[in-house]
Amino acid sequence: MARQGHGNKLTYYDWGATPFFVLQADPRVSYCLYVPESYEESGTQDYDLIVLMHGTERGAATYRDKFADFAADHNCIVLAPLFPVGLAGPGDLDSYKLIRFGGFEFDHLLLAMVDEVAEKYRLKSRRFMLHGFSGGGHFAHRFLYFHPDRLQAVSIGAPGVVTLLDEERDWWVGVRDIKDRFGVQIDMNALQAVPVQMVVGSQDTQTWEITIPEDSAWWKEGANAAGATRIERLRSLEASFEAQGVGAQFDLIPDITHEGWAPVLLSKVRTFFQSTLRRQG
Repeated sequence: MARQGHGNKLTYYDWGATPFFVLQADPRVSYCLYVPESYEESGTQDYDLIVLMHGTERGAATYRDKFADFAADHNCIVLAPLFPVGLAGPGDLDSYKLIRFGGFEFDHLLLAMVDEVAEKYRLKSRRFMLHGFSGGGHFAHRFLYFHPDRLQAVSIGAPGVVTLLDEERDWWVGVRDIKDRFGVQIDMNALQAVPVQMVVGSQDTQTWEITIPEDSAWWKEGANAAGATRIERLRSLEASFEAQGVGAQFDLIPDITHEGWAPVLLSKVRTFFQSTLRRQG
């Protein structure tokens, strides 16, 4: 169906691959969307929501574009947040990965984006499917701890540094003090109900970016205890989930290095989301 053009709420640029929109609740951050051309402002079809969290490279629009065909085929809207470099200070690359850092609550900024989209488009609910790779994988698994009730499913792609679901270690290595630090009580029942995928390339073995030295701002006791490589760290995350009764589908993609946009890896994520939609349909 051809795009409708201007409507009561929507303009020509509110369909398809949209521009970046400033978040009205905080104009320091923004997001772009993919809205299927089939979306009719006066229609009755409700849409599922997919959130794609960028990595350190901030390739939000690229991730959005990689899921456009899937969204069109499955009546989904894609939301790709952009948390720019330098929010918490000059050169800051990483604050969003920790969810709450430097005076920012990135989980609440994302939820404000979802609210803004829900005001404009017909969503089935304000629960969504979330995928992030590398820095986005950092965000995805930590967001799961904070808001399992908001997730239809979560796909955790190759995070370099993991927060284990470990109540014997403090944040960010574990979650023992998450209630005292953030006022968040992890809801294990809700967490256990979320379908989880963990995905990483079989050749993703470089350690230069993820080994944390003792003079790093990230340093904590146990900072490197989850393993040397992204594969080992993701396996440690999987084990910590299993110890708490949280199941996870682990996809080790043959012959892939640290390639978040590799077609075979993204195909695995799409298949995981498709199975989620089929089960929850």
